[in-house]
Amino acid sequence: MRMTINYNMMVPRFFLLTLIFLASCTVEDMDNEVVIFTSRQPQLIEDLLTKFTAETGIKVTVLSGNAQQLMERIVIEGSSTEADILMTVDAGVLWQAAMNNIFQPVESAILDSRIPMHLKDENNLWFGFSKRARTIVVNKDIFIEGSSNPSLTYEDLAAPLFDWEFPGLCLRTSKKVYNQSLIASMIDSLGIEETTEIVRGWVKNLQGRQVYTSDTNVLKAVNSGACGMTIVNTYYLARLVEKGEAENLRLLWANQYDRGVHVNISGAGLIKWSKNQTSAIKLLEWLSSEYAQNLYARENMEYPVVPGVDIHPILQEWGNFKEDLIQVDKLGLLQEQAVFIAQQAGYN
Repeated sequence: MRMTINYNMMVPRFFLLTLIFLASCTVEDMDNEVVIFTSRQPQLIEDLLTKFTAETGIKVTVLSGNAQQLMERIVIEGSSTEADILMTVDAGVLWQAAMNNIFQPVESAILDSRIPMHLKDENNLWFGFSKRARTIVVNKDIFIEGSSNPSLTYEDLAAPLFDWEFPGLCLRTSKKVYNQSLIASMIDSLGIEETTEIVRGWVKNLQGRQVYTSDTNVLKAVNSGACGMTIVNTYYLARLVEKGEAENLRLLWANQYDRGVHVNISGAGLIKWSKNQTSAIKLLEWLSSEYAQNLYARENMEYPVVPGVDIHPILQEWGNFKEDLIQVDKLGLLQEQAVFIAQQAGYN
């Protein structure tokens, strides 16, 4: 049935305006929720998202899982996907998602002003919201070094063992994206040939030890004296410190006299088929607020991307450090070469 309006009818003007207002609000009301696909552990973002909902009234639904599987699901579902935001760890993974054409650029003065240029996609397809420093940790009872605050480099760990007074190196598997991104950063700084030789040196200094499946396990090996040093993300060490299980471990900030310590990110981007774009962008902007940055970083003992935000007390004890200012999307761009170098060097 077609409805017509008889303008001769005595319809109050305010009633017509109310109808127009309600019609315009219907679309807005539908955009009052956000669906996040994330590889982050739910407990690390639960408090954060609860606070966001309390402040804004926007409902947040979280689907957690493996990053690659979530990405593939979004690609397969396309315009029918429920995902509004993909939130994950490692810039290489976010770069892959962008290459799969599942993000759309976000134009936001708030994000532009708060997120440093090197910690986001150059086309605003994704943004880093916490920093993950990957540096050197030694057994302080085994590693002998004259300086009270020695500075080692990732390259130093490839030196012949007789140059150091420690029983070898322990490493996490190269199949983990964190190590792939570290090698990618070295390719950017040192080139393919030098990076290949360094990784070969690492493998030699393993002295036949099997690689570990997690940063936590490799730290425990160093703590026990099974090896002298390793490379890990700092928040794994912070967790052990909090538990009182790191009595023999000492953190050293890598490459402080040249490019700086390798820094990766956890971050998020807006899905191109998002049904709730307005609310999703509000959430991304809110994640860059001082309150959210403090909570986002502290929950996992990471570093905030926004300067001046307080950090966890354990991290404060480690002091300031110089970070590698590589444009983090290069970690994805060079990832394939990094994997190839690890394979060629026998780094499993």
